[in-house]
Amino acid sequence: MRRRLTPYLLLLPATLIVLLAMAYPVVWQLVTSMQHFGLAQQFGAAPEWVWFGNYVALFSDPTTWLVVARSLAFCLITAAVTMVVGIGFALLMRAVSAWARIALQIAMLLAWATPVVAAMTIWNWIFDWRRGLINWVLTSIGLPFDSHNWLQDPLSFFGVAMIIVVWMSVPFVAFSIYAGLTQVPDEVLEAAQMDGASPWQRLRHIIVPLITPVLGIVLLLQLIWDLRVFTQIKMLQDRGSIASQTDVLGTYIYQIGVGSSDFAMASAMSIFVLLLTIALSWFYVRSLLKEDRES
Repeated sequence: MRRRLTPYLLLLPATLIVLLAMAYPVVWQLVTSMQHFGLAQQFGAAPEWVWFGNYVALFSDPTTWLVVARSLAFCLITAAVTMVVGIGFALLMRAVSAWARIALQIAMLLAWATPVVAAMTIWNWIFDWRRGLINWVLTSIGLPFDSHNWLQDPLSFFGVAMIIVVWMSVPFVAFSIYAGLTQVPDEVLEAAQMDGASPWQRLRHIIVPLITPVLGIVLLLQLIWDLRVFTQIKMLQDRGSIASQTDVLGTYIYQIGVGSSDFAMASAMSIFVLLLTIALSWFYVRSLLKEDRES
């Protein structure tokens, strides 16, 4: 009996810490989402219970569904591009020489370790419509992009945002997938090559099936991070874009809570994002549970 209980007892302290650290904010958000909680309540006024009234008002607004659709589209496209680029860099690190691989790893590590605010300062200068590097390069080769404002049009705004988010996320994906690639036996790949398998066939039929668990968890994390992206979008918005046309879930919650001082509606939207994240994660979690039962 003691041997069976020991693993659970060892996990208990860490589990309690995680529950205490996460339970209070979630419970506070849930309670606040069912109240009328504005600026007056911040200064001590008693909140009024409205139960599910905030949710009804929130999801009766077409703007909410527009932001949800925009966030999901941005999340799915950005995560897909990040995975493709990350897999490409991981395969490149496996193929090049040791010195080239070390140089590539150092470059990606520096990009990954750069603070978000510092990186966004550089990217804002690169895409600045008056004296940015991109406009200067395009104008110097004869293209009519002099004083072109990339952040004014929503489509080009999200194009810039996707480039930045992918640039910041690719190092993690590449390192994680490269770690998985190191576990693929060279003998199996050499045997497949001797049997006439092309590089694409080896990738599709050997490498990908062997590193599927790594790909699954990395894709799941990337979807969650891209769905909750905030800093990059907010700092791009502050450079002159129209917030109502470029809001995603993170900035929309910020605008409702901090901008309008309607903390109850912001809490309701936060609970919805939590449920949406769980829904996106459920398919992967269910597959893990299925594999665990089969094993």
